Amino acid sequence: MQGKVLIVTGALGALGKVVAETASARGARVAGIDHAPSQVSATPERIEIGGVDLSDPAQAKTAVEAAAKHFGRLDALINIAGGFAFETVGDGDIRTWQRLYALNVLTALNTSRAALPHLAASGAGRIVNIGAMGALQAGSGMGPYAASKAGVHRLTEALANEWKGKVTVNAVLPSIIDTKANRADMPKADFSKWVTPQELAEVILFLASDAASGVTGALIPVGGRV
Repeated sequence: MQGKVLIVTGALGALGKVVAETASARGARVAGIDHAPSQVSATPERIEIGGVDLSDPAQAKTAVEAAAKHFGRLDALINIAGGFAFETVGDGDIRTWQRLYALNVLTALNTSRAALPHLAASGAGRIVNIGAMGALQAGSGMGPYAASKAGVHRLTEALANEWKGKVTVNAVLPSIIDTKANRADMPKADFSKWVTPQELAEVILFLASDAASGVTGALIPVGGRV
């Protein structure tokens, strides 16, 4: 990661913070983009761009251009911004489907479209998306979430083919992530079977590295202990 310039969306969330901090510790310069307000001042190595609705293409483009201007280039985009809801198909609200499509698919789509010209100019451009193992086969109550994450999987594959030879595009598919929120929601679960944010960060940053130059269009399950 030494010298690389990364954008991490959802950078103030449980996974985004770990990815951004790990990348920074390994010598990367990081632009964190989030819907929440920025928490730190900009430095030559780190910038946070807060208050951004990445489901809006104009806001996504403005944020990406601000990151590119601050650092002078972009090498990798890590699309972590997203959302979750547990709701059955029959009893649920159509607005949940619309909201999760916006949070999971449109955020990744808009940010990728804005970043791709910069990533192609890098010569080693990378996009890493966050899919979901639960989108491979949806269980009861997982319909809207699984459908939106399946959209992320197909977006990953389409972009990988369209930009082959210019930018690699891959996705990690976590099982349940070991976060405070998930522990609170599922207090009786066996947390030892969940994938940790640090484990995910290792795979994500490998895919964003020069070592992963030969990997594109891959959907990689992470956390098979469940």
